[in-house]
Amino acid sequence: MWSVDEHLADILATVRPLEPIELQLLDAQGCVLVEDVTVPAALPPFDNSSMDGYAVRVADVAGATEEFPAVLTVIGDVAAGAGGLPTVGPGEAARIMTGAPLPPGAEAVVPVEWTDGGTGGGAAAGMRSARTAPEGAGGTVRVHRSAEARAHVRAAGSDVKAGELALAAGTVLGPPQIGLLAAIGRGTVKVRPRPRVVVVSTGSELVQPGEELGPGQIHDSNSFALAAAARDAGALAYRVGAVTDDADALRDMIEDQLIRADLIVTTGGVSVGAYDVVKEALSADGQVDFRKLAMQPGKPQGFGAVGPEQVPLLALPGNPVSSYVSFELFVRPAIRALRGLEDLHRPRVRAELTADGPLTSPAGRRQFLRGTYDAQAGTVTPVGGAGSHLIAALARADALIVVPEESESVAPGQELDVVLLG
Repeated sequence: MWSVDEHLADILATVRPLEPIELQLLDAQGCVLVEDVTVPAALPPFDNSSMDGYAVRVADVAGATEEFPAVLTVIGDVAAGAGGLPTVGPGEAARIMTGAPLPPGAEAVVPVEWTDGGTGGGAAAGMRSARTAPEGAGGTVRVHRSAEARAHVRAAGSDVKAGELALAAGTVLGPPQIGLLAAIGRGTVKVRPRPRVVVVSTGSELVQPGEELGPGQIHDSNSFALAAAARDAGALAYRVGAVTDDADALRDMIEDQLIRADLIVTTGGVSVGAYDVVKEALSADGQVDFRKLAMQPGKPQGFGAVGPEQVPLLALPGNPVSSYVSFELFVRPAIRALRGLEDLHRPRVRAELTADGPLTSPAGRRQFLRGTYDAQAGTVTPVGGAGSHLIAALARADALIVVPEESESVAPGQELDVVLLG
């Protein structure tokens, strides 16, 4: 039998990162950057206001109070995106909006709440729209507080300066990173694309969710779970409806799917039964090697490459827990390798086992039990039994408890490796 580590090493030695391509920003979400991106121009590109208020000279508002306000002449409006800025001279102010460039001569911005808003009354709560009250851009304004130089002014380059590194190669592009690229003027970016993963479940007994069950039939859950897991790992997942136990039909389906696949994942049909169609269909020409692994659940596994482009194919067992555990151990690292990531694995921690009694494990096999992890207490508790069909227990778990090959029994209080799934 192969060990878990040997099988994984064989997979990762074969899987190579996808070739980089240039993508539009939104298409690049979730992709891995392959080159450093530097800032072509400072961000923000000019001094601008961080408040709605008035652009003033510091000397003109020195010592201003509500009892003795500074009275300034309003010379116009400065809106975001404005050009042809007015120059603020002694005794003058310009009404300014958040994000608008600081006009020449102005040294600070006083928020509108520090003024009468040009109404001649008390403290203003805001400004009336320029469309409904154009007169607000003229007249006088009473300022009730003084302001230091550069108050409420965002300096040019205070976010990033021209020539600085914006994003380093290897960065996964999420919403904030996409926003930064747009802010510095990048419309496209060079990335490794998200892998296209085709998920296929096999078995004549499988019926799609929402359809009536006949005698001996069950709903297909594996393809949904694995397609969701592939998306969670950063792939574009394509779920194929269950294929019946017919080797020719399976071969034809896989051939049809090769055009859109960077990785194919099958579930079911890999053991030693008379109707194990995946093994029958894919082992004859030697493209896929079917193995027995020293693990529980998930002993039968298959791995190889199919089609002219030698697309990697991982064949997983059909029991729900076996297929999901196999995905986490083998498929997820393969997807992350295709993405070009360096960290391929789920986080692992050491945790103390809490259980009603000792847990048994088969000799010579690495066992993966479902569990719930308590980070604060540093403990992990088994959920459900060891059966590979117990999908309800899997749904309640957030961790896999790893019982090493040399252990046939583990006692409460013993420390074990725990794979965190959340």
